[in-house]
Order: sequence, then C-alpha cells, then structure tokens
Amino acid sequence: MAYISEQQGKCQCNKDPVNSILFQMLNSGLNTETTRSLQSNHSLICSLDKGCPCESNRKVLLKSPEVTCKKASEVLLKTVAFIRNVPSFYQLPQDDQILLVQNCWAPLFVLGLAQERVDFELQEHFVPSLLKKILLNQCENVGDVALKSDGGVPITEVQRIQRFLYKFWSLDICTKEYAYLKGMLLFNSDISGMKYSHYVHRLQLEAQYTLMEFTSMMHSQNSIRFMWMLEAIDSVKQIDPKFITKLFFKPISGEINLEELLLETLFVK
Repeated sequence: MAYISEQQGKCQCNKDPVNSILFQMLNSGLNTETTRSLQSNHSLICSLDKGCPCESNRKVLLKSPEVTCKKASEVLLKTVAFIRNVPSFYQLPQDDQILLVQNCWAPLFVLGLAQERVDFELQEHFVPSLLKKILLNQCENVGDVALKSDGGVPITEVQRIQRFLYKFWSLDICTKEYAYLKGMLLFNSDISGMKYSHYVHRLQLEAQYTLMEFTSMMHSQNSIRFMWMLEAIDSVKQIDPKFITKLFFKPISGEINLEELLLETLFVK
C-alpha cells in the first residue's frame, strides 16, 4: 500500500559521523580519547531498544493527494451521515454530543477508511538540514527551514493507521459488523466530563453485545474473531486526530479546523 523505496528510507545511523570530512574539519583539535567516546555514544544511541532514531524522524506525504483526499472527504461525509442517523445520539444533551464528536470523529473516520477500502501510497518528505542550508547559503534565516520542515506526517503515525486497515481487511468485516463497531466508537463512555456517561456506557455495551452475538452466529468456528476486532478498535483510538487532518485533508484544503467544521455540520439548524 504505502511503498517507499529502500534507498530513500535507508537509515543513516550506521554512517560514522566522527569519520566524516565535515566533522574532522570542525573538530580537528579533538584528541583520540574524545573521538573514541563519541564513536561509542553514537553506536549506543543506534542500538537502543527503542529502535533507530532515524525512523521516528522520517516523515511522509500522500503520493497522489488529489485522489486520496477526495476519497477521504467522501468517507468524512459518510461519517457525519452515520452520526446523524443515530437517534440515541441526539437524545443526549448537546454538551455530551459535542464531547463525543470531539473524541470520536478520528477513529470513526479511520474505521470508514477501512470500510470503504481506501488504499493510498506514500512518498518520503525530504527537508534539507539547517546546516546544509547555511553552508550552501540557500536560505535567508533559520525560520525558512523551520517553516518548510513542518510538512509531512511522522511515518510511525501513518504505520499505526496502516496496521489497523490491514487488520480489518484481513478479517473481511461485513456491513453490519461495521455498524456495531461504529456504535461502540461513537458511544465512548471513557470520555470525562459527560453529564450522561452512564447512558452512553449502556449504549456502548448494547453495541458491543450485539456485535458479539452477530459474530458468534456468523463465525461460530472462529471464536477469537470478536476479540481481534476489540483489540483493533482499542488501537484506532490511539491515533492522533491532528495527523489525520494533516495527512488526508491539509494537502487540498490547507489549514483547516476539521473538528470545528464537523460540529457546525452536525448541529446546523
């Protein structure tokens, strides 16, 4: 789905910075002991359990934003339509409705991507380093580099979305199961500050129980299918909404407060 060439994404951590020409020019006065210490520290950083630091710094963009962003907009409209067609949602106080939308629109949107089988390819987002800019005299000030480096989404966040999509596609979720799962996500009783959290919790349990019954009936030979879906739903709740906006909507719509737009759309008179 999101292929990035091995050469482009290749980690640079194994390259020894202490032996680089630039490093030697800038630090010609370092003694042998200090040099060895730097080499040791560099190796330690790249061998930590957290993984290579290059990976967390990598950012990606949509390869075909015109196509993908259009599909994403259609999924968002269907997400709004789903919420509008749930009578129990509008029986809640408006303050509770707003809290639910603010906390649930992103996972509902990603679930919609899975249901509509929205596939997308990525490309690496490259930003010249500040040092390179300075050496080549390619920018007027530090702010130029900082502004341009704001593009792209961390690849770790995109991979979180991809893992969820792949999991659901492999389970071959049907339309009814998607409806019950959306109900579980919409009525999230873990959100603090709601006036009728007990009612929301009851609605969430009803959706979960109905899903369990349906799954047991349709997939009686696969007893762990239901648990797999619950685990996937828990993971999608961890996706940061700001990265959803940045990846799927900013390339076409620019800077936009998607949450505010959703609330205006849902509560328009």
